[in-house]
Amino acid sequence: MITLYIVLIGVLFLLAISDLIVGVSNDAVNFLNSAIGSKAAPFTVIMIVAAIGILVGATFSSGMMEVARKGIFHPQQFYFSEIILIFLAVMITDVILLDLFNTFGLPTSTTVSIVFELLGAAVAISIVKISNLPEGTSTELSEYINSSKALAIISGILLSVVIAFTVGAIVQYITRIIFSFNYKKRLNYYGGIWGGFAITAITYFILIKGAKGASFISAETQDYITQNTGTIMLFSFIGWSVLLQILHWIFRFNVLKLIVLVGTFALAMAFAGNDLVNFIGVPLAGFESFKAFVANPGADPNLFLMTSLQEKVQTPTLYLLIAGMIMVLTLWFSKKAKSVVKTTLDLSRQDEGTERFGSSAISRSLVRSSLNIGKIVSLIIPPKIQSVIQKQFEPIVNEANDKTDDVPAFDLIRASVNLVVASILIAFATSLKLPLSTTYVTFMVAMGTSLSDKAWGRESAVYRITGVLSVIGGWFFTALSAFTVAFTLALLFSYVGPIAIALMVVIAIIMIYRTHRIHKNRLGVKNTKGKLDEITDHNIVQRCNSTISSIISRINNHYQEIITGIISEDLKTLKNVTKEINELNKDTKLLKDNLNLTISKLHEDSVETGHFYVQVIDYLRELAHNMTFISKPCLDHLANNHKGLIEVQIEELNVLKTKVEELLTGIRETISGRKYEDVDKIIAMQHELLERIASKNKKQIKRIKREEVGTKNSLLYLAILSETKNLLLNAINLLKSQRDFAAHDKKKNSH
Repeated sequence: MITLYIVLIGVLFLLAISDLIVGVSNDAVNFLNSAIGSKAAPFTVIMIVAAIGILVGATFSSGMMEVARKGIFHPQQFYFSEIILIFLAVMITDVILLDLFNTFGLPTSTTVSIVFELLGAAVAISIVKISNLPEGTSTELSEYINSSKALAIISGILLSVVIAFTVGAIVQYITRIIFSFNYKKRLNYYGGIWGGFAITAITYFILIKGAKGASFISAETQDYITQNTGTIMLFSFIGWSVLLQILHWIFRFNVLKLIVLVGTFALAMAFAGNDLVNFIGVPLAGFESFKAFVANPGADPNLFLMTSLQEKVQTPTLYLLIAGMIMVLTLWFSKKAKSVVKTTLDLSRQDEGTERFGSSAISRSLVRSSLNIGKIVSLIIPPKIQSVIQKQFEPIVNEANDKTDDVPAFDLIRASVNLVVASILIAFATSLKLPLSTTYVTFMVAMGTSLSDKAWGRESAVYRITGVLSVIGGWFFTALSAFTVAFTLALLFSYVGPIAIALMVVIAIIMIYRTHRIHKNRLGVKNTKGKLDEITDHNIVQRCNSTISSIISRINNHYQEIITGIISEDLKTLKNVTKEINELNKDTKLLKDNLNLTISKLHEDSVETGHFYVQVIDYLRELAHNMTFISKPCLDHLANNHKGLIEVQIEELNVLKTKVEELLTGIRETISGRKYEDVDKIIAMQHELLERIASKNKKQIKRIKREEVGTKNSLLYLAILSETKNLLLNAINLLKSQRDFAAHDKKKNSH
């Protein structure tokens, strides 16, 4: 029996390591977003500052470990065997859920995850206990569950989302009016005061959030900090303000960069101090339970109550440092962490570009309402005041180089506001002992400041709002799914036993491996698409040749698969090719969405080059649409189980398929090899093929008149012929455009 529980404790610690990795991948956005987005320092420096913050914060987290032991349920009501089942259900659920969110780059709350997992698993085991009570014995669920804590956390979630967004928006608006986007001149006058206020706020945050849980700070020191907080803050504000202003005047020291780096350290420290319990609190509680059980030889695990978990236990600093080191290594090497950071940066960046999220009815309605409110407000505020405010929000041109890709997502003013506001809100809530999620606060502050900074303009507002709503929806889905999955697993473990535990561990490993592959594939696709942005005056024709050749090749393959699929009535093939065509449409849409970005990188005198590039992209987009209009009717026809094509139609389509393949192959080889002397030959092939299509159209009309085919058959066949004709016309137009583009480029370079 002891051997079994040793194995289960070992499984808990292995899950803890995995949870640390996926947890850091998710929560890295909390403290990296502002520094990376504003490019306050080289990436390596930012990571070193964050790593130090994590290591320091890890030693501050000892006091938070009590949450896993007795924060959600009453441990004295559970036996040792039941506690272990609760902890195993929680850890397996946590690893799977967090990894899933990380894979798709969505930030979620590890605090909410662990709380609702503990709640779900504890409720499940409590129900089992209540159902097994002898007849005549009654007990309430509230005797086992700390329901007031769960309700407090739910209310904290709702409040933190609204308050963080609102405060972030208001503070950023006022700060931007004071400093404007051209803030460097005003830093000469207000830089020291702003720096003093910001670093004092962050210092307060460090003291309130960190010192209380530190494993190495004595109780006397903690009491001194608490009793003299006001004095410490006053001297901190005066000292930092004077020092920073002098440094700025004499050495032109950048106050904002210091604020951002100090804030990054503080939030990284808070993350480790507050959220480390989410990853190792449960395994450590399981280990403490095991030690208590072993200390009573001969005890029955099914009768040994876990009253020992009620006692306050100081977690050894060594354990915390080991966990901190794992978190630091994950921070450096996790690609999923970068994906989660990218989501927040995409939603808060100042410039336009390709939007990750689409629009929704809610976002469109919100934007429309905001515009109407804006019109009403503009009628109330005098025009002169509007003009002054408007000037403060006029962004300045990038001083380094407008055409560079290395432009910050937002400036240092917004980065510092993000960190200061998040620090103050978290510290304030902590001082009032209110439950709070650092993820929710930092994300919503970032969204509020980006709104005030007019980063959500008319061109991007609906997409950004949809993205924010998607993330918020994911947060509540986290709570629901965490409770449900942990509840289910706890029931499964209770009734099936060790076999179910072993099976779920294997499933968790498989799921993590699969999500890793999915994330890797998504990154590969993104990296491939990203290369389309690397166009310059010197390589634009070459890049177009490469892109066109690739897309024509895909179109050719898809066309062959569609015709083969409809002839053989292979529904699976048509479903697969339709998915691939959807990806093709996304790729060509990405090219078109990036037109402004690409053209802006060309020289001022490259108007003709830009014209040819736009023309080429338009034809690629049309070709992708043609493929959709061919595949969808074929898929619908088979999905609805309509009659297949008749023999003569199959023969005609087989000939058409072969001829289309020859033509598209010729176009691809002509463009990739720059053999534009073959264009006339290819045009002649197209004319012959168009005549064949016209002939097949007439034959189909005769079949309709003779009633040889049904209505659905006719609609499908005529749609294939019509869109194939459009496909060929657009393909030749693309070939001609690229030929003219290449000729123009050659002529331009010869001068």
